[in-house]
Amino acid sequence: MPKIISANLNGIRSAHKKGFFTWMAAQQADFICVQELKAQHGDMTEEFLMPGGYHGHFHYAEKKGYSGTGVYSKTKPDAMRTGFGCAEFDAEGRYTRCDFGNLTIISVYCPSGSSSPERQVAKFRFMETFLPHLLELKAEGREVVICGDWNIAHNEIDLKNWKGNKKNSGFLPEERAWLTRVFDEVGLVDVHRDIDKREEQYTWWSNRGQAWAKNVGWRIDYHVATPGIAAQAHTVSIYKDERFSDHAPLIIDYTVRP
Repeated sequence: MPKIISANLNGIRSAHKKGFFTWMAAQQADFICVQELKAQHGDMTEEFLMPGGYHGHFHYAEKKGYSGTGVYSKTKPDAMRTGFGCAEFDAEGRYTRCDFGNLTIISVYCPSGSSSPERQVAKFRFMETFLPHLLELKAEGREVVICGDWNIAHNEIDLKNWKGNKKNSGFLPEERAWLTRVFDEVGLVDVHRDIDKREEQYTWWSNRGQAWAKNVGWRIDYHVATPGIAAQAHTVSIYKDERFSDHAPLIIDYTVRP
């Protein structure tokens, strides 16, 4: 019964100080996908690299203090790769893949376009190159779970103030349509939404104003999976009892049948 966690740390050193690794050890998850390390290899302590006996694999951004992804696993992967073959975004440390038998676990950190028009254009470039990669991934015939911060709220139910955000990055019509293509054309599954249809299931809150206190959030962290393993997901939760970053960990339990 794999238990898989996705967590945007908004800085691995900051999350560590806030107790993330103590919490992580208590979860006994099989795989933990982390994003926004904001660290290079030289910044990674033994506790960051192999916390509590987990095996850690990471994709660091070339730019210091920026982006970065990783996968922690109880067992060593059969194979591991960083990047998905696009030089621009591979330099930003946005993709870590680990294979375990017929199961592939990927940690992804999709770009945000909110900081400038230039970054929004870059986000569109990422989307354009990432979709063909997802099609190739699906064609491999493996069971795949892609965990991470996709930086897009798919539908109106996925953010509190959807009316006021229709022209803002993260809820643009083009972004939402692209995510629909991921599900409808590629044939991948939004596992969280597939098993939990409730409103106000948010994973990120702005640090501005009283967003956290008033639960004015966005659901932008996902488990996106192939149908086989998605159908075996049975429990989803968002951990909000402690705050390790501006995101909350997304936890899903799966039952893999022989």
